[in-house]
Amino acid sequence: MNTPNLTIVVPCYNEEEVLKETINQLTNVLEDLIKDNLITNESSLLFVDDGSKDQTWKIIEEENSWNPYVKGIKLAHNVGHQNALLAGLESAQHQSDCAISIDADLQDDILVIRTFVEKYLEGYDVVYGVRDKRDTDTFFKRTTAIGFYNFMKKIGINLIPNHADFRLMSKRALQELTKYKETNVFLRGIVPLIGFPSTKVMYDRKERFAGESKYPLKKMIAFAMNGITSFSVVPIRFVTVIGFISLVLSGFTGIYALVQNMLGQTISGWTSLIISIWLIGGLQLVGMGIIGEYIGKIYFEVKRRPKYAIETDLYSLENMKYSTLLEKVLANKEI
Repeated sequence: MNTPNLTIVVPCYNEEEVLKETINQLTNVLEDLIKDNLITNESSLLFVDDGSKDQTWKIIEEENSWNPYVKGIKLAHNVGHQNALLAGLESAQHQSDCAISIDADLQDDILVIRTFVEKYLEGYDVVYGVRDKRDTDTFFKRTTAIGFYNFMKKIGINLIPNHADFRLMSKRALQELTKYKETNVFLRGIVPLIGFPSTKVMYDRKERFAGESKYPLKKMIAFAMNGITSFSVVPIRFVTVIGFISLVLSGFTGIYALVQNMLGQTISGWTSLIISIWLIGGLQLVGMGIIGEYIGKIYFEVKRRPKYAIETDLYSLENMKYSTLLEKVLANKEI
C-alpha cells in the first residue's frame, strides 16, 4: 500500500484555552509520522470551528498563517458536534486517503494515532479508538455510560462499547459515509453499518487538558435519545406492549369488580381509583412523548435542510492553490 495522505479532523467549539496546545501536540505527531514515512508530507490538521463565540477561529487563522499543517473550516453557526465532525470528514474525503477524527480537549491519547495508521496500512478501513477503562469519569457518568451501551445492545443497535468519535476511516469508508443522508446524525451508530474491515485499538483516556466539557448532563441525555430513536423503533413497540398489558389488567380488574358487586362486597376505593387514573394518564403521556419524538424526527428529515453551512474554508482553498501550482510545475516539465 502506498504512503497515505492523512487528515486529522478536529471539531472545535469554544476551545481557545486548549487549542494552541492541541495544535502543538498534533503537529508533533504528524511530523513524527512523516519522518518515519508512514504518511505523506501533504498530510494536515483540519480544525472545524462550530460557530465558536470565543477566539477559536482567530487562533486557527493565526496558526494557519505559519504552520503548514494547520487548515481550518469555519461553519456559519453552531450545528452541534456530530454535524461539525461530519463537515470535516466530508471535506477530508476529497483530499485524503484516510482521516482520523479526534476531539480538541486532548483527552484521547494522541500517541495511538501511530497505531491507527499502522492498522490502516495492514488493510483496515475503520479503526476504532476504544477506552480501556473509565477511571477518569465520575461514578454517575461511568454507570450511566455502561447502562447506555448495554441498553443499546439489547434493543439491537450495534455500537462499539466505550468508543466515542476517536477513529480512523479510509477514503472508501468516508465515501460510503456520505451516502447516509439522515438529518439526525449519530456517527457512532452509522459507522458500524458501513461494514468494511475494522479493528479496535485500546487506550487510556486522560483528564481534559484545559477548559470545560462541552457535554453537560442535558446534552448527554439529548445525545443518547438521538442515538436510540435514530436506530430503533423498540421504544414505540414498548409503548404498545405497555398499552396491551394495561388493557388486559383493566379487563381482569373489571371482572373482579363485577364479581365483588354481585357478592355484595363493594369496597370504596377512592385512593386506588385516583392512583389508577394517574398511572394510566402518566403512561399515556409517556407514550405520546415517545411517539412525538419519532414524529419530530420525521418532521426534520422530510425538510432535507443542509446539515451545515461553511462560512470560510481554508482547507479546500489551500488544496486548490497547491493543485494549481503542481499543474504549473508539471506543465513546465513537459515543455
